[in-house]
Amino acid sequence: MRAGEAAAAAGVTIKALRYYEDCGLLHPGRAANGYRDYTAEDVRLAEEIRSLGALGLTPLETRPFLTCLRAGHEEGDHCAESLAAYQRKIEALDLLVARLAHSREELIRRRDAAARRGFPSITEPFEEPDMTLPKADPLPSGLPAPVDDGAAAHLPGRVLPALSFTGTDGDDIRLDAVSEGRWVLFFYPLTGDPAADIPEGWNDIPGARGCSQEACSFRDNLDALRAEGVARVLALSSDRADYQQALVERLHLPYPMLSDPRLTLADALELPTFEANGQRMYRRLTLVLRGATIEHVFYPVFPPDTHAEEVTQWFRNHRDA
Repeated sequence: MRAGEAAAAAGVTIKALRYYEDCGLLHPGRAANGYRDYTAEDVRLAEEIRSLGALGLTPLETRPFLTCLRAGHEEGDHCAESLAAYQRKIEALDLLVARLAHSREELIRRRDAAARRGFPSITEPFEEPDMTLPKADPLPSGLPAPVDDGAAAHLPGRVLPALSFTGTDGDDIRLDAVSEGRWVLFFYPLTGDPAADIPEGWNDIPGARGCSQEACSFRDNLDALRAEGVARVLALSSDRADYQQALVERLHLPYPMLSDPRLTLADALELPTFEANGQRMYRRLTLVLRGATIEHVFYPVFPPDTHAEEVTQWFRNHRDA
């Protein structure tokens, strides 16, 4: 069967099928005309990847289950290797739960200790807080610049799908109903943990480094963008929502960030992505929208720490467009 039929039967997108093939998880044949020819087994395997993905397993982590199905078993977990994969995921979740529980207990302890200490009297001298906005660390020199590979050339004129995401401000945001006017949606790959080292090799990936710097750039240029008629600025990535919330609080970001861990928007619009450390992520990209229609695309984005100024200048040059 053709890709569209196989995708519909498996409940995934054509883009997802291609990604599974790139990962070596699917091996469709080729028809005489050169088109991919998917079998019922390919559809069953894609269904298994989708089903396990809903439980948090990445496509690459589903490989033992697919091997089990290919061996003729009715279920993907009828093999010892699949049970071992379950166990590895459970242990990873247990570790995460333990860390979160520890953090919760420590927060409760600190809150209660602070409450017992009480608060200063209002007659005591009050020191004005430092209102200087925090800055991200400067970008290292010599980062490789990305090149335009044409992966975003099809986007101008496309209409955003009716996908909804919960923003860091708590609102449910439907992309095709954000604003009737002009607005900005920028994509970034990964938010770094300020207490942890960046992923190995991250600086060597063209355009990967600079997410916090780009976020601060849009924060610092938000008033200038609004003065040019920009109704809203939103950010989106495959980052976990709790990572995004921590970034908003740490950098005092005045706009919502949206979490799309399954890259549903990337699949719907065929947005450029890349894989690093076993994780698929968005490439850095900025959309200028009028209503739900893509008016202009910035791709590739480099350097990220001054990108919002570039976007602001574009609006100044296209006020009457």
